[in-house]
Amino acid sequence: MKVIVTGGAGFIGSHLVDLLLKKKYDITIIDNCSTGRLSNLSTCKNKIKFIKADIGKKGSWQKKFDNCKIVFHLAAQADIVPSVKDPNSYFNSNVVGTLNILDACLKYNVKKIIYAASSSCYGIPNIYPTDEKSPIKPEYPYALTKKLGEDLILHWCKVYNLIGISLRLFNVYGLRSRTSGTYGAVFGVFLAQKLNNKPYTVVGDGKQKRDFVFVTDVAEAFYRASRYKKTSIFNVGSGKPKSINQLIKLLRGKKIMIPKRPGEPKLTFANINKITKELNWKPKISFDIGVKIILENINLWKKAPLWNPKKIKEETKDWFKYIK
Repeated sequence: MKVIVTGGAGFIGSHLVDLLLKKKYDITIIDNCSTGRLSNLSTCKNKIKFIKADIGKKGSWQKKFDNCKIVFHLAAQADIVPSVKDPNSYFNSNVVGTLNILDACLKYNVKKIIYAASSSCYGIPNIYPTDEKSPIKPEYPYALTKKLGEDLILHWCKVYNLIGISLRLFNVYGLRSRTSGTYGAVFGVFLAQKLNNKPYTVVGDGKQKRDFVFVTDVAEAFYRASRYKKTSIFNVGSGKPKSINQLIKLLRGKKIMIPKRPGEPKLTFANINKITKELNWKPKISFDIGVKIILENINLWKKAPLWNPKKIKEETKDWFKYIK
């Protein structure tokens, strides 16, 4: 079966490609390589087709959708801080890019699209664990643009007879996560600090909890969603939140506190009853094992940017300026 994976050279996308190769799919990757790395695909580059393209712009890449059966749409701009600084580029990538994907689906009669949505659409939830019917309250441009992408897909499914499955991903971690660029996810920050024997920069008191889910489990969720025959939305998390202090205990080392940030929830906690029931999916990698795997491969983060309180304060000043 011919499938397309947008963002297939990136963190989650490359793990999905690995899994789809094992399932004998005919894979075309579309990626602009802004954060993804072809080295992620070093063991399988001869078995896939790769198109370097910006989905925010219409182009010849859309012709690759001909005879495609399923699109896995993971390409997007991620991270909160740069979305506050430059919301226009996020809109172009995450909203216009998704619209361009849908245009290609309609033109070439692709019948199914699986979308990497974000649990950030829930904002600061009122209900824990948070299920798929919880209120939508995005707090920053990244969250909004990812939700708008989801809305486009679900509306196109309703009007144009597509099947669309939106996976609202919680805190995905694991090997091949981004090791360069802007201030972002906690693992990249902490691992660089550990490699350089620097204290971990902990936001607030460190008691905040996140629903961490390992990347290979997330890839499996995408695969199972591709077998589903109805348009739907699913949370993808562990259902077992862990505190930042628990993470530091596993990583070992000293910590220093930096100010709590507006718009961040004290807790992310996925209700995964729906995906467990409908897709027969549940995470296999425990948090302890996942962190162990990362520590065994920590040298992958050797080139990750090193953040300290002063640099973080400067980088996040727009966040504090605009988000209340």
